[in-house]
Amino acid sequence: MRAYRLNGAAAPLRPVEEADPTPGPGQVLVDLKAATLNYRDMIVREGRYGGEQRADLVPLSDGAGIISAVGEGVSPDRLGERVAIGFMPGWSEGPFSAGKQAGALGGGFVDGVLQEKIVVPASGTARLPEDWSFVEGAAYPCAGVTAWNCLFGGRGVWLGETVLIQGTGGVSTFALQFAHAVGARVIVTSSSDAKLAQAKALGAAEGINYRDTPEWGLRAAEIAGGEGVDHVVEVGGSGTLNQALQAVRPGGEVALVGVLTGFGGEVNTGAILMKAINVRGVYVGSVAELAAALRSGIRPVIDRVFPFDRADAAFEHLRSGAHRGKVAIQIAE
Repeated sequence: MRAYRLNGAAAPLRPVEEADPTPGPGQVLVDLKAATLNYRDMIVREGRYGGEQRADLVPLSDGAGIISAVGEGVSPDRLGERVAIGFMPGWSEGPFSAGKQAGALGGGFVDGVLQEKIVVPASGTARLPEDWSFVEGAAYPCAGVTAWNCLFGGRGVWLGETVLIQGTGGVSTFALQFAHAVGARVIVTSSSDAKLAQAKALGAAEGINYRDTPEWGLRAAEIAGGEGVDHVVEVGGSGTLNQALQAVRPGGEVALVGVLTGFGGEVNTGAILMKAINVRGVYVGSVAELAAALRSGIRPVIDRVFPFDRADAAFEHLRSGAHRGKVAIQIAE
């Protein structure tokens, strides 16, 4: 089978030919058809993800395909099933743990999905809607599940509430779609008026250009009326968290998922305390949450699909920041 392996931060990915894997007991073999990229994949490739990782890792976490073989103890009825693979295939359901995190694909020491075939636990996949493409299915495991968990894994988001979403990348676009679908009022931030217009076309009620409005947290609170927004999907990290704390109402929730501005920095802990804000870290979610998110029927926004032999170009497109929605790679027809 064909695969790509990391080859150093400044070097192109290394294409390789490797033996097809074989599923063991309780496992399935998935013939991968599509993969999508996340910001995480860039920092893994650049060696900035944190902790140790294999230098020759197969990158990417988000893939979809067809089950082509099953191991002992797995029903043969699953052959031919069209599936998305969980970001952490060993986390089928239940609470998060360090052991489950260690099994995340495409990081640390676990090969990812930028290859033609992969073996995962039988419980590590979720069935795709019948009329969806594999590219659409591959958009969900990290970004879709993360957005789902941000909105519904804590206190929940309800009809009539106001949600502030930062940016228009993969997680943010999913969060906009999910929040709008349940009847929430959505405010989106971006540095691009064109992207804000696209967000409004997807259902955003208001947009804030944070270059024109540096105190966008206060502006979001004003738009929400009264004390602030009910919920923030925080993708920026330390550089934007304090603005999120300004935007959210007392007793509201900030789902912290992103590190676009870095891992460290000063945080206004006084605001968290005095406003009784629930700041909740979100690290993707389980396969059960992947299945629930897929059942929502929300079709992802796909920015661009690259062929398998142009995987490096897909990374460059993601790095450019010009995308809206998911950047994908077609592994096979």
